[in-house]
Amino acid sequence: MRQPYNYNHQVHQSQRSAFAALFLVLLPIFFPNLFAPLGRASPSLFSEWNAPKPRHLSLLEVALHWKTPIKQQFDLWSPLPNQGWKPCIDSADSPSLPERSQGYIQVFLDGGLNQQRMGICDAVAVAKILNATLVIPHLEVNPVWQDSSSFTNIFDVDHFINVLQDEVSIVKELPREYSWSSREYYATGIRATRIKTAPIHASADWYLENVLPVMRSYGIAAISPFSHRLAFDKLPVEIQHLRCKVNFEALAFVPRIRLIGETLVNRLRDPSGKLQASGTEVLRERTDDTEKERAGKFVVLHLRFDKDMAAHSACDFGGGKAEKLALAKYRQVLWQGRVLNSQFTDHELRNQGRCPLTPEEIGLLLTALGFNNNTHLYLASHKVYGGEARISTLRTMFPLMEDKKSLASANELAEVEGKASLMAAVDYYVSLKSDIFISASPGNMHNALLGHRAYLNLKTIRPNMLLLGPLFLNKTIEWSEFQHAVINGHKNRQGQTRLRKEKQSIYTYPAPDCMCRA
Repeated sequence: MRQPYNYNHQVHQSQRSAFAALFLVLLPIFFPNLFAPLGRASPSLFSEWNAPKPRHLSLLEVALHWKTPIKQQFDLWSPLPNQGWKPCIDSADSPSLPERSQGYIQVFLDGGLNQQRMGICDAVAVAKILNATLVIPHLEVNPVWQDSSSFTNIFDVDHFINVLQDEVSIVKELPREYSWSSREYYATGIRATRIKTAPIHASADWYLENVLPVMRSYGIAAISPFSHRLAFDKLPVEIQHLRCKVNFEALAFVPRIRLIGETLVNRLRDPSGKLQASGTEVLRERTDDTEKERAGKFVVLHLRFDKDMAAHSACDFGGGKAEKLALAKYRQVLWQGRVLNSQFTDHELRNQGRCPLTPEEIGLLLTALGFNNNTHLYLASHKVYGGEARISTLRTMFPLMEDKKSLASANELAEVEGKASLMAAVDYYVSLKSDIFISASPGNMHNALLGHRAYLNLKTIRPNMLLLGPLFLNKTIEWSEFQHAVINGHKNRQGQTRLRKEKQSIYTYPAPDCMCRA
């Protein structure tokens, strides 16, 4: 009599197993982020749960209880002295437009916000070289962040045109007779008006010899690709001045970005020293003179630790064999394995300073430099590889760490939410207004802000990667030795004016091309 029961029980058990198997098959389809630790949209929950433990525990234990000497804090937060340089971009002669434009110039710019920013500056310079009328540049959809924001969504186009009106003729759109010259037109075939052979860092003569004839023949020339397509050397002084005028004066963000940015800055500064707690305002007591002096000041950390960078670096970030395999697979899918760093060991890469600093490592660096748990720190970053769990150690060291979402409501961020370029623009604005800026690793945003803040004589700390790599490899190093090395290795990396060398970017090193001796 028990056999039917066993049979039915086995049938039900088989059905449950089948449903469970079906659920596991369908789960990645309906919830792909759970199974895509290297997906672009967001870190997977699994990767967050499996965040590695601190890798520099002995340093971390001291850092969490370290009391920064008052003099070190005072020196750190003191603004840069006058270094004897000032902005110098106005020509001795009043600028004037040529009597007749040679035609229209279009450019199509790829990359992220800061790469596009530099391309816009170059486009204005090329228009000046050719005596051409520039059409407001077209910003390509970023393949990484899938942001379709246009020039007019990001930059104040009227301000842009007005600042440059005596230098270059600029139009918002082509006249009707040239309306056929569009992104779609060039995407569907070979066109005589498209210039796609512009070399990297092309000279002014190259444009005069290769682009001007096309423009004279057809009345228009479209250059694509255009990123990094103008040299930094052997250009007339007025062209160099113009590039800086575009970058530092003409390119202003649209009012809504400036408003959000200013809101965040005001909340970071908190000049009244008040905190919100359960709907009531509580006055924070500040008894230390240094704390009073530092009240209202904040530092911006650009934490450049996204998934693409983690994979492309080919470094080991403590996630074990599973992480190594996942990153290797990602490199294969995205770059077909053509990643130069992958031929080196992690030890070799770190010894050469070629690994991005992890949130834990940048936290140790900040503490050694003199920042402490009372520091107001703004985190300028897109998606962090590993999610919140990856930055938990950094947050423990700096409990007053904020970002856009912690400082502003969803309603205040509604106009920029989900748009990477607009979010980056907000971060750029806040970074430019900060007392100190530091980037965890070199990159376009680091370079752009390094130049902009140098132009304004603002303190910017450049991590010494060649120093830090070997320091973090030393697992027996004590805090005193680590801190001493960090302080000595960054004395001359805090915003001191550096003159541009040959082939270096004018947007990163504006002196001496765009700055004069005061």
